[in-house]
Amino acid sequence: MSIKLRLIIMNFLQFFIWGSWLISLGGYMGRELHFEGGQIGAIFATMGIASIIMPGIVGIIADKWINAEKLYGILHILGGGCLIYASTATDYNHMYWAMLLNMLFYMPTLALANTVSYGALEKYKCDIVKDFPPIRIWGTIGFICAMWVVDLTGFKSSDLQLWVAGASAFVLGAYSFSLPPCPPAKTESKSMLSAFGLDALTLFKRKKMIIFFLFSMLLGAALQITNTYGDLFLSSFEKFPEYADSFGVKHSVILLSISQMSETFFILAIPFFLRKFGIKRVMLISMFAWVLRFGLFGLGNPGPGVWMLILSMIIYGMAFDFFNISGSLFVEIEANTNIRASAQGLFFMMTNGLGAIIGGYASGAVVDAFSVYSDGMLISRNWPDIWFIFAAYALVIGVLFAIVFRYKHQPGDLVKK
Repeated sequence: MSIKLRLIIMNFLQFFIWGSWLISLGGYMGRELHFEGGQIGAIFATMGIASIIMPGIVGIIADKWINAEKLYGILHILGGGCLIYASTATDYNHMYWAMLLNMLFYMPTLALANTVSYGALEKYKCDIVKDFPPIRIWGTIGFICAMWVVDLTGFKSSDLQLWVAGASAFVLGAYSFSLPPCPPAKTESKSMLSAFGLDALTLFKRKKMIIFFLFSMLLGAALQITNTYGDLFLSSFEKFPEYADSFGVKHSVILLSISQMSETFFILAIPFFLRKFGIKRVMLISMFAWVLRFGLFGLGNPGPGVWMLILSMIIYGMAFDFFNISGSLFVEIEANTNIRASAQGLFFMMTNGLGAIIGGYASGAVVDAFSVYSDGMLISRNWPDIWFIFAAYALVIGVLFAIVFRYKHQPGDLVKK
């Protein structure tokens, strides 16, 4: 079996695990376990906690002591056990701690998957720049396939989605030990500050960077909201007879998978947009795309308004990818060469760490503010107002960013970099 095919299998399974539960778990917890919005948001905020704590620690371990592919396999096996444990949860505390442990094991594997892929491609004399993107795209395909599996099997409404994810994690964990060795880089000495991106804090001496990282955190709070509540929102239409048998209700996760499909297109379109508009404008496009993403959710429905939901799914690719990629390029351009890796770590921590934590708890508070409960059971929930509040939040961020972020990068500069 060629090394490219072996890495395709690894990347496919890496994101198949995540796709098995990320989009559908919120709906399951709300409908079947009767968790409140704040509880669901807190559970999804565990991704942010793990994103702050674990990647740096695991990076040091892989750099100094353990082969990356072995550490990768061990983490997936441990994470698989946590997912199986989570499947037995019937109360909030049980689910919270199970998913927190799972995230602590899973989130660092995202970076390790790249490390293993780069090491294997280099060992087999492949062109990393040319050969890795077609391999990585199979991760997105794996995520989409997992969504379709849990939807078509009906697992989206049961704990079986966690069994699918856990079993896949065990398979990938075992498979990882067959991958080419990726030994520790003995020549590299990475400090704890560097591993956590904290030696890049010198960037905060510049007002421009303070503003950028602040807005990265604020926008990061919006990145996972539709993943957290999207399925729960669409499934809420089943109580209306005119929508109960619609495709968007019966196959809500498949409808949401259009969002992931759009990501693949907009990733390919990013070079054109960057050359045409420049980094700041592309980041602004992302922010206003979030306004449309949330606003169309508030206006749409699975019946006559399904076109608005589909359009929202398509816009998601632009909203999610444009800021992540353009923001990463901005950091690459602005940071000194000796702290670029740490600066990227800081960017990740602000968006997927602190931003995700704030977003998880704040979005849960908003959902509960527009929900009516009685004896722990949901009576009603005003979804349109919830989505419009999120849209207003994204709009305020976009307007303020346009006003206060002064950056005169020209589109053509990217060609020179």
